Amino acid sequence: MRIQVRRTGGFAGIEREAEVDTSGRPDAHEWHALAERALAAGRGTPPAGVPDGFSYRITVDGRSVYCADPRLTPEQRRLIGRVLKEGA
Repeated sequence: MRIQVRRTGGFAGIEREAEVDTSGRPDAHEWHALAERALAAGRGTPPAGVPDGFSYRITVDGRSVYCADPRLTPEQRRLIGRVLKEGA
């Protein structure tokens, strides 16, 4: 499974992207479960955010959803944090 996160917005407006490929990872099942829950709570179009807040596009194997601060679900927040931390 290929999980991509794109973050835009924020005070400086700096865009950041990261990707994790779960193939062959011993914790792949955890990533898959978390990604499915994060996708289920996402929207098909970018939501209205707040001034200087971050907006996100989460893409899992070609399927994209959108979410924005401060209305992230706990699963979205955890997935985004993990991908941005561990991804390349």
